[in-house]
Amino acid sequence: MSSANTPSWTEQLLALQGRPITDADRHRAALHLIDWLGCVLLGHTSPAGEALSRWAAQAAPGPCWTVGGLYLRSEDAALVNGGLGNIDELDDLHREAVVHPADTLMAAALALAQREQVIPHALLDAVVRGYEVAIRVGLLAGTAHYQHWYSTATCGVFGAATAAASLLQLDATQAMHALAQAGMQASGVWQCRVEPGFSKQLATGRSAQSGVLAADLAAAGMVGPRHILEGQHGCLAATGSLPDATRARAVLAPAPDAPWLIHAVSFKPWPACRHVHPAIACAMQLHARVADVEEIVRIEVSSYQTALDFADQAQPHTRQQARFSLQHGVAVALLRGDFWLGDTQAESLTHPVLTRLRGCTQVRANSRWSRAYPAHYGAQVQVWLRDGRRLEAQVVDAPGDPENPMSHAAVLAKAQRVMQAAGHAQQSVTALIQACVDLPQAVSMDSLWRALRQLRPT
Repeated sequence: MSSANTPSWTEQLLALQGRPITDADRHRAALHLIDWLGCVLLGHTSPAGEALSRWAAQAAPGPCWTVGGLYLRSEDAALVNGGLGNIDELDDLHREAVVHPADTLMAAALALAQREQVIPHALLDAVVRGYEVAIRVGLLAGTAHYQHWYSTATCGVFGAATAAASLLQLDATQAMHALAQAGMQASGVWQCRVEPGFSKQLATGRSAQSGVLAADLAAAGMVGPRHILEGQHGCLAATGSLPDATRARAVLAPAPDAPWLIHAVSFKPWPACRHVHPAIACAMQLHARVADVEEIVRIEVSSYQTALDFADQAQPHTRQQARFSLQHGVAVALLRGDFWLGDTQAESLTHPVLTRLRGCTQVRANSRWSRAYPAHYGAQVQVWLRDGRRLEAQVVDAPGDPENPMSHAAVLAKAQRVMQAAGHAQQSVTALIQACVDLPQAVSMDSLWRALRQLRPT
C-alpha cells in the first residue's frame, strides 16, 4: 500500500519513537514491569512452567536471569520468561488491539537489559516504545485477526523487536530491519486455545525470543522487507487483516501530543480471561445485595459476542476452562465476592453450590455490548430470587480499564498477593517490588538484579 517514495508502515511506526518520554511514562512502565514479574513468578509454579524449566535446565548458560534462578543466553531467557506471564490469565491488556503487551516484550527487554548492562531509563524507555508498536500493530490487524491468530504473539513480536532495538541503540534503518525480521517470525494460531496443552506459552515465549533475535540480526546487517506489514504478501495481507486506508492513517498518524499508548493498557484484578471480568465485576456487586445465594433460582449474563465465543463454558472441568468460563466466574463472585487462584482448582469446579449456580445461568450476546466492543468491555448480570425479586448490575468498562482504573497501590497489592501465592517470602517480594518502583529514579539496575537473584521460594 506504500510506494517506494513514501515511508513504509514500519518506518512510520518507528518515526513515532522520537516523542519525549517523561517520568510519568517511566513510572507507568515500571508498574507494568512489576505486574508482569508477578505473573511470571506465578506461572513458574504451573505444569507449563515446569516444562519450560526442564527445557531451560538443558540450555546453554548465559548472563540473563530466568525464573527459577537459572541464567541463560538472552534469546533463551526471553523464551522462558516470555512463556510464563500468561498462564494464570493475570496479564495486562490493550482492549482495542486485543494484545497483552507485557507477555512478549517485557521478557525481551529484561534479557537484553541484563546482557547489555543498560541504565534504568534505557530499559523503561524501551518498554514504553515496545508497548507503542505492539499495540499499534494490533490496532492495524484489528479484531478480525483475533478470530484465528493469537494477536499477543503475532503483533507482540513487533513490540519485542522494538524494545530490543531501543536497547541496542539501533539507528532508524537498522530498527526497520529489526521489525522486518520480527515479521518474518510472527506466529501463533488459536488452535492452542481449544485443545489442552502449553502451546499458548510457546507462542508468547517464542515472540519474545524472536524479538531479541530480530534486533541482533539487524545489528549484524541482516536486511529485511520494508513493507513487512502492508505489503502484498506481508503479515497483514497473509493473515487477512489488512486494514482500510482510513483506519491505517488513524493508527499510523496520531496527534503529535498523543500520550504513549502504555497509559491505555488495562491491568487485570482477577485470574480469568479478560472477557469474563465485566461479568465478574457485576456479580461482585450483586454479592453484596444477595444475602444467601441459595435463594437464586436463575442467572442471566449478557455481554458482547466475543466474550461468548471465548468464555461460554457452562460446566468447566479443568483450570483453564474455569478461567475461560462466564458461568463459573459469575457463580464464584456471587458466592464469595471475589475470584482468585483457588477458584479454578478442582474443589471449586465440583463445589455443589457453584455447580448449581452455573447450571441455572444463561449467557447471551447483547447488541449494545457488542457494538461497544472492543473499545469497551461491558456486561450485565441479572439474578432472580425465590421470592420473585430480580436484581441486576452492569459495568460499561471492566475494573482495571483506563476508564475504571486500578490505583497504583492496588496494582502493587496485586503483585504482592501474586508473588506470595507463587511461594516467595514477603521480604524478597517486598524487595523486588521496591526495586521496580525505584527504577525511574535509579542510576543503575543493581537493585533489580540483586532482588531477582535473591528470589527463593519458601
